[in-house]
Amino acid sequence: KMAGSSAPWIGSAYLFLQSTCKTIVLPSLYESSQKKPSVFKALKLAFADSTGSMNGVDILKVHCSHPHLIVQLKFCKQENCRQFLQSYREGALRESLQNHLQLSLVMTTVPLEMELKAGNEHLDNMLKDEDRCLECIYREKPDRLRDEEITELEECLKSLIVHQSINNNMAVKDCASLNSPSLPHPSQGSSLSAQVTFVFQGQQFANRTLTPDDHQKFAKLVSKKWKQVGRSLQKNCRALRDPVIDNLALEYDREGLYEQAYQLLLRFIQSEGKKATIARLIAALEENGLISLAEELLGLHSSEDCS
Repeated sequence: KMAGSSAPWIGSAYLFLQSTCKTIVLPSLYESSQKKPSVFKALKLAFADSTGSMNGVDILKVHCSHPHLIVQLKFCKQENCRQFLQSYREGALRESLQNHLQLSLVMTTVPLEMELKAGNEHLDNMLKDEDRCLECIYREKPDRLRDEEITELEECLKSLIVHQSINNNMAVKDCASLNSPSLPHPSQGSSLSAQVTFVFQGQQFANRTLTPDDHQKFAKLVSKKWKQVGRSLQKNCRALRDPVIDNLALEYDREGLYEQAYQLLLRFIQSEGKKATIARLIAALEENGLISLAEELLGLHSSEDCS
């Protein structure tokens, strides 16, 4: 039976991850000291998306077992576990993790296969029976405390969010140089949208899909106006209706403005795909008087940024 109301609800499961792209080997990326924090960040953010909280599920250990990356999970609330299972069953967790890996590692796509196990039970075979899945996870109590390495990565992620301005610019540049073969050239973005160019301050600019660099700069510099920008974007983006924006403010309140803005633009990019263009973001920034941020994204005073 499930736990009574007096005892805390604690369960454990293993998430098996494998990239279906031969050139992307997740265990190798995780074993790389340079890439490990990026992979870990993607896992944390995807789990936060699936449970609605950065603390919805704990990562106890990440095992590298080629070709799989195996994540040992601990749930401390039945409700969080239920949300996780729903997100997993509907494919939202996979989509979110693919997007976060793509952004963290600065790659074009990271296609994933996933499998969920609790003890000897393959939960993928019983996902429609949510209560049975919950029972299997609840039966499996965590057999270990959080790995020291995971504690260090958690601390690293917290400091990364605090010192985002320095760390992210460096991380983006490092990853870009390492993964340049898989990065789309900015000019390719123009063919992905009907609007090939747009005008800003009397100048013509090539329209393109938003890049991880745009994403980082927006989150770093938009500050308290991220909600207003979200409301400008929502006019032609269903994924950013008012409840979503308000929920982001609550969910990421403890992580601060950077993470709130980051998650807002992530929702826009995830829902709009190739239609998430720089022209649409610049228009939303102009509407809210954020001209210097628009100039920053278009590289009009990038030299000041480097000084």
